[in-house]
Amino acid sequence: MRDYLLDLVEHTLDLGCIDLVKIVGDDTTTQISGLAEDLSVVLQGNYHKPLADFVGTFGMPNLAKLKTVLNLQEYREDAKLAITKRSTGEPDGINFENKAGDFKNNYRFMASEIVSDKLKTAKMKTLTWHVEFVPLNASIQRLKWQMQANVEEPNFQVKTENGELKFFFGDHSSHAGNFVFAGVTGQLKRAWSYPAKAFASIMDLTGDKIVRISDDGAAQITVDSGIAVYNYILPAQSK
Repeated sequence: MRDYLLDLVEHTLDLGCIDLVKIVGDDTTTQISGLAEDLSVVLQGNYHKPLADFVGTFGMPNLAKLKTVLNLQEYREDAKLAITKRSTGEPDGINFENKAGDFKNNYRFMASEIVSDKLKTAKMKTLTWHVEFVPLNASIQRLKWQMQANVEEPNFQVKTENGELKFFFGDHSSHAGNFVFAGVTGQLKRAWSYPAKAFASIMDLTGDKIVRISDDGAAQITVDSGIAVYNYILPAQSK
């Protein structure tokens, strides 16, 4: 259980914009959803295997606290983690206990009706992905260099030119920069802007990645951590 929770925390809280997730589980799937406070990132994910302890609908708030508890030295080896239940049978929280049984903590879940109100499911229209590729580490590093050189620019534009996907920072009226991020076979006919910090933070997550971009104004980064598959949808931003 601890590994599943650590994986969830890394792929949500560590982005710096998500501190609440909604879990919907049954006997066949365990779904994860989240939304950045500034609406810049929509998260939709699934664990590879359904978690029997996560059957029901509930929220996981204050992920920063959960991360702190998970990483306490007392719980790093042979800890006992037990899911508590509500009278309805839905998960209510996690009891932490060290091997000796003399160090304990409790992390409480958010009730289904509350998390459903606070974290309304984002309705995403069906999109056609016009560009799809696997990002290279060298390209991710080049993105970070351009972000350093154009720190005043929160967003970058995405364009395709002659089989190359290019990222553009700024414009010709001020300081600007651009670089080739990947070679692609698809084509984008419109130039959309995306949040640089969120994009780069997702690129830094552990797991295999696939980037998809739609000409309809959205990008999706899929990250497979080996424990779960996380889909991060980035709606296009106003430049």
